[in-house]
Amino acid sequence: MKLNYKKTFLLGFGFFAISLTWSLYNSYVPIFLREFIGSNFLVGFIMTIDNYAGLFMQPIFGTLSDVTNTKYGRRMPYLLIGMPIAALILCIIPMHYSLVSLMASIISLNLVMASFRAPTIALMPDLTPSPLRSKANGIINLMGGVGAITAYFIGSFLYDMDKAYPFYMAAALMIISILVLFLNIKEKRDSLNYNNIPKKEDKEKETLQEKLKISKNVVFLLIAIFFWFVAFNAVETFFTLYGKEYLNIKESTAARTFTYFSISMVAFAIPAGLIATKIGKKKTIIAGLILMIATFGGLLVSTDIKVFAALFIIAGAAWALININSYPFVVSMTDDSNVGRYTGYYYLFSSLAAIVSPPLVGKLIDILGYDILFKYSVFGFILALIFILLVKPPKETLNQKEDAYESLGNIDI
Repeated sequence: MKLNYKKTFLLGFGFFAISLTWSLYNSYVPIFLREFIGSNFLVGFIMTIDNYAGLFMQPIFGTLSDVTNTKYGRRMPYLLIGMPIAALILCIIPMHYSLVSLMASIISLNLVMASFRAPTIALMPDLTPSPLRSKANGIINLMGGVGAITAYFIGSFLYDMDKAYPFYMAAALMIISILVLFLNIKEKRDSLNYNNIPKKEDKEKETLQEKLKISKNVVFLLIAIFFWFVAFNAVETFFTLYGKEYLNIKESTAARTFTYFSISMVAFAIPAGLIATKIGKKKTIIAGLILMIATFGGLLVSTDIKVFAALFIIAGAAWALININSYPFVVSMTDDSNVGRYTGYYYLFSSLAAIVSPPLVGKLIDILGYDILFKYSVFGFILALIFILLVKPPKETLNQKEDAYESLGNIDI
């Protein structure tokens, strides 16, 4: 059994578009908001709207896509409708002329993005056997990292030319991405379990208790995910303002410096999946958390942007160890009929983190100053480490899983 790398790279275009959009959004929308709002707390709160949308919509659309059955597949229809609309709204955001117009475009984008994120991510486990999902997720996150680099690096130069240009770039790449996905990914042909889609009426008969029933291990894992996203989202949301207000550098320079983090994550995405295949997802994530605590802890004692660039390189590798393996770890806790639902759980807790974290750290910055940012982040990663240590991985070993897929032979998947 071997991974079809070409197909997986093509599948990664969906995550490329999502990652590029949110990286751009998190870098520059706070600056747009500060044109009208003086409070970091309020800016942080508004930046959580996407996660309020995700909190409710992503589990719903993830579960709904489990039982969707059209000629285009079960996940693809959500992408075909949502991504072009998102591209249009991206073009509208920099045209704001008031807080009301900006807020209208922000809310619209958040609702649309929430409708297709879980179905997009669920495509990977649909097309990939369980033993290969860390490798596949490494490739897909590599594509996401390329999207982030495009947003931070190329977007920063375009932003200096015109504030609208990065958003036009994102819209164009969003359209290109959905075309690549539609032309190359055929769910009925490529999905491992398409013929075993659970019937909608069977899903509807499940009681609420059955729908919400998850193991203690999954709960601990989801809480760990919550805390490491609490830690990461704070820095991602406020580093551009941190650079401008605390390090006294241009916002474009701050965004460009954060590119080192993304480049490192991209470079380490595939190795992170390979490491997890060898030593296990839990051990790999623990190593990443310890490294993240050490590197972000080092940033507490420096205001030198060169030091930030160097430590961001290490932190990007650490984040790859964590982030590449967290989603495959979650879906390894269930069977193929509930992949969309567990994808929704994953984004439910990551959305909760992003709802709580930006306004909380924004309020702390208002009270204590910008030097609280990385202290806050380190504390979040420490809590994540505590909870991941409580998780017991599924008993099924890699070899046992490979035996279960032996009937597939050596065909490329």
